[in-house]
Amino acid sequence: MNIVFFDRADIRENMLPFTFTKPGAELRVGIDTFTEKWKRFTKAEVSFLTEEYLSIKYKAHFTDDNYFVAGTLIPNTALVDAILQLKTGESLWANHELLAYRLSKPLKENEHTERVEFSGAYMYLKNPWELFSKNADILKADFAGITQGRLFQPLSNTVQVIGPREAIFLEEGAVAEACTFNTTHGPIYLAADSEVMEGSLIRGPFALGEHSQVKMGAKIYGATTFGPHCKVGGEVNNSVIFGYSNKAHDGFLGNSVIGEWCNLGADSNNSNLKNNYAPVKLWHYGKKGFVNTGLQFCGLMMGDHSKCGINTMFNTGTVVGVSANIFGSGFPRNFIPSFSWGGASGFTEYKTREAFATAKLVFERRNLQFDETEQEILQHVFNLTSEFRNV
Repeated sequence: MNIVFFDRADIRENMLPFTFTKPGAELRVGIDTFTEKWKRFTKAEVSFLTEEYLSIKYKAHFTDDNYFVAGTLIPNTALVDAILQLKTGESLWANHELLAYRLSKPLKENEHTERVEFSGAYMYLKNPWELFSKNADILKADFAGITQGRLFQPLSNTVQVIGPREAIFLEEGAVAEACTFNTTHGPIYLAADSEVMEGSLIRGPFALGEHSQVKMGAKIYGATTFGPHCKVGGEVNNSVIFGYSNKAHDGFLGNSVIGEWCNLGADSNNSNLKNNYAPVKLWHYGKKGFVNTGLQFCGLMMGDHSKCGINTMFNTGTVVGVSANIFGSGFPRNFIPSFSWGGASGFTEYKTREAFATAKLVFERRNLQFDETEQEILQHVFNLTSEFRNV
């Protein structure tokens, strides 16, 4: 079986800045990425129908028989069964939305397919704030699927457990000592070779990725996800960190989404509630203005490769683009374009030479290579976002 993920143009635009550097299916919510969820359900080969500049890394592979699936669609048993039952030339729809289709090649504009209506429940994420606001239900479903029929690893007797013990699952090599796990409101999942250090207080639902660490004395409220190779400390509430990013020290992160290769300096904080309790607005790249999220709690959206210095303060509903470097006292504005350098006193352009040199060093710390492909993608993002640095 061959699955090709596609991004609807408006949803890709909504999901910026995260989809500047990856297809929608590669975003993380719950325990794993959309891609990994579909592979879990179907055991299929997967590829991506995405922007041309991203295709150098995320390639499309077509066979004579392909299932094209919306990239930010969450799989469930009924939905997967309905897609697998499609005949060649048929498409699956629900609420006037195209969910999937089966063809030998990508669907062309105005090309006709036989519509099949899906009447079951499904979840199709279309806005970046849904990555944290819907994280609880998705994480619980992921936990049930990943752990079904498997025995959990022994838990150290130094760990205090509040709630059902069977709602805690440690993969091989995961370590937790002298911490408190509360599963009253959801499960706790520790991936292979991850670690929860002593003194940490964790309330589920919570997921910790491979080789990630929760630092000593951290306070983590669900529903929260840390992807692979992260180091996280301080206080975190209902947030998603994709992977390879650090918030290693004290400071508050709430109702937020942080991309890959980010770093939050010590004692950095974000506001997640306005003083007047009004709904939070977020910057929208397509509309070139702010849109209402309808949420009372909404914090920080930070794109890949962005970083902030110690004691940085982010206002409610701040959007930071790709490869921005933020520092200094005071609150910076609540839309920080990609490749910006500065803070509350103003921003200049973060030159690609310096940005790429930093990325190279960050990759090397993880024993990875910042190669020409990564550089070419970021160069394209730099060019694509130049107009916003003049906003």
